[in-house]
Amino acid sequence: MSGFDPEAFIASIRRMERVHPATASPLVVRGADLHWFEPEQLHNPSRIAMIADLPTLTFELFVQEIEAGGSSDMQRHHHETVHYVIAGSGFSEIGDERVEWEAGDSVYTPPWAWHRHYNASEVDVVRMLGIESSRLLERLGGLNRRQSLGLMTMAEVGQLGRDSE
Repeated sequence: MSGFDPEAFIASIRRMERVHPATASPLVVRGADLHWFEPEQLHNPSRIAMIADLPTLTFELFVQEIEAGGSSDMQRHHHETVHYVIAGSGFSEIGDERVEWEAGDSVYTPPWAWHRHYNASEVDVVRMLGIESSRLLERLGGLNRRQSLGLMTMAEVGQLGRDSE
């Protein structure tokens, strides 16, 4: 039977490469240098720009745009995510909850919870900054996993069963 080994976990963290702040580079990534991915490239109806050039070791940053009346895909992943809403308003289905948000709000998605974000406007684009702990899980031995169900609704996910693989 395998289980969580706290000593091995702490040892793996201690073995992580350490980056001295004076040598980390680049310290600034310009907006013009973001790596934008269109919906067809990600199999996700939203547009995402990875802020991939920052030397972060434990978290990933990205900008997500959801077109007017649109949504993200239904997905879940092992990492935590916080979306800071820069512009627009909408709602998210996260597990059994539906939460509304607007510019200035932060939306938390716990690990392995089915979720989908929706733009409530028929005119304005939603723009969010996403911060996720995916790099930490990758550094701990590829522990991150992501699963997408496309444009499935939460009701349809419920028909599959919450823990279906």
